[in-house]
Amino acid sequence: MSYRTEEVAYVQPAQPAASAQAAQQKRSTAEYRALDAAHHIHPFSDMGSLNRSGSRVIVKAQGVYLWDSDDNKIIDGMAGLWCVNVGYGRKELADAAYRQMQELPFYNTFFKTTHPPVIELSALLAELAPEPFNHFFYCNSGSEGNDTVLRIVHQYWATQGKHSKKFVISRKNGYHGSTIAGGTLGGMGYMHEQMPSKVENIVHIDQPYFFGEAEGNLTPEEFALARAQQLEAKILEIGADNVAAFIGEPFQGAGGVIFPASTYWPEIQRICRKYDILLVADEVIGGFGRTGEWFAHQHFGFEPDLITLAKGLTSGYVPMGAVGLHDRVAKAIIENGDFNHGLTYSGHPVAAAVAVANLKLLRDDKIVERVKTDTGPYFQKKLRDTFANHPIIGEISGAGLVAGLQLAEDPKARKRFANGGEVGTICRDFCFNGNLIMRATGDRMLLSPPLVINKLEIDEIVAKAKYAIDATAQQLGIS
Repeated sequence: MSYRTEEVAYVQPAQPAASAQAAQQKRSTAEYRALDAAHHIHPFSDMGSLNRSGSRVIVKAQGVYLWDSDDNKIIDGMAGLWCVNVGYGRKELADAAYRQMQELPFYNTFFKTTHPPVIELSALLAELAPEPFNHFFYCNSGSEGNDTVLRIVHQYWATQGKHSKKFVISRKNGYHGSTIAGGTLGGMGYMHEQMPSKVENIVHIDQPYFFGEAEGNLTPEEFALARAQQLEAKILEIGADNVAAFIGEPFQGAGGVIFPASTYWPEIQRICRKYDILLVADEVIGGFGRTGEWFAHQHFGFEPDLITLAKGLTSGYVPMGAVGLHDRVAKAIIENGDFNHGLTYSGHPVAAAVAVANLKLLRDDKIVERVKTDTGPYFQKKLRDTFANHPIIGEISGAGLVAGLQLAEDPKARKRFANGGEVGTICRDFCFNGNLIMRATGDRMLLSPPLVINKLEIDEIVAKAKYAIDATAQQLGIS
C-alpha cells in the first residue's frame, strides 16, 4: 500500500498579528522568500520543491520559542539542530561575545601563541569531562571534529610504531558529519551516493536498531550483544594489526534517536580493549546534558579514548567544535613532535568566550542536573503515557531530553510502513503547520528540546506531537 502527501505550502494567516518586530521588518515574507530562492542553497534540501513552497523565515527567538516573519509563535522541539541547550535569548552569552569582540575579536593559536578565552575553556572542559580527559583540540563543527579524530587516531598509532593500523570501523546509519571524511565515516547510503571520492580504509558494521532490524525471538539485550559482536568479526576479518579505531555515537541522533540495549556498549568496549583499538565516542549531539549526564557515554557506562564535541558546547550561539583526548592519547600526541593539523579558527577567542559562558550556565544553574532528575524523567514519562497503545507508534526510545518515536503500521508485530519516509513526511508536515518543530528521520519522529524547557512547555510539545501523529494516522486510514 502506498500513501502520498501533497507538497505542503506555508500558508500565511489572513490577519497576521501586529508586533514591534513585524513593524520593524525591512522586507515582507514574500520578499524574503524571493531573495532566499534566488540566492540561497539550503543544506539537505530539494531546492526546487523548497523554492516552490517557500521557506519559513525565522526572525526571533526566546526561551524555547521561535517567531517567523508572519509573527507565528513556534515551539522548538529540536533545540535548533540539537544544539540550543540553554535556550534562546541568553544575554550572558551575547554579553560574553560582545566583550570579547571588543577586547580581542580574533587571533590564531598557531605560531606558539594562545589567548585567555581558549585557556579558560580548556581548563573548564577538563573540570567538566571525566577524569582521563584533560586536553582538547578545537575546530568549528562536529564534522571538522571527526576529521580531526581521524588525524589524531593515525598520528597516535604512528607514534606507537604501529603504522599498519589504518582501518576505522563505523556503523551503518551512523552520522558523523557532512565533510568528505565525516560523510564516509557515517553509514548513510544516500550521502555516499553523492561522494564518488571517499576516504579510504573506513568500513561499516550494522547498527543496533532493534525495532527495525531484529529477527526471530531475540530480546533487545540479545540483539544488541549480537550487533556489538559484529565488531569483533570485522576486526578479525581485517586483522587486528590493521584496525586503528571504532567510532560511534552513544545513541544515534540523525539516524533516528536509536538507543541500544544495555549490553551493547560494554561489549564494544571489551572488544576494543581486547584488540588494542581506540574507542571514539561522537558526542556532538549527546554532549553537555542531553541525556541527563554531562556526556552521553556516561549514561551508557563506557569509557572512550576520544570524544568529539560541538553543538551544546556553545549552545549553537556561535560555531565551535572540539576533540577531547584521553590522557594516554594526548601524551603520545604531545611528546612526539609536530601534529600537522589545524584550522584558521581553531580556538577562536569569541567562540571560546561564548563556550565558557554557556558551560558555566549549564553548571551553575544546575541545568544538567535538572534534566537528569526532573524535566528529563517527566518528558520521557509524558511521551510514554501519551502514546501508550497508539495505533501507529511502535516504540519510544530516549533518555533525558531526547526521544525517537517509531511510526509503524503494526506496532505490536514490529511491522514498519513500506513507505516509511513518506509517512514521516506526512507527520512532519502536520507538525510544521501546527507550529511545532519535530524532525522526521525516515519513519522515526525526533524530539530534542532546549534543556531549559519547563513542564508546561513539555506538555505543549507532547500535545502538539500527539495532534500531528493522530492526524497522520487519520490520513492513513488507521484508527
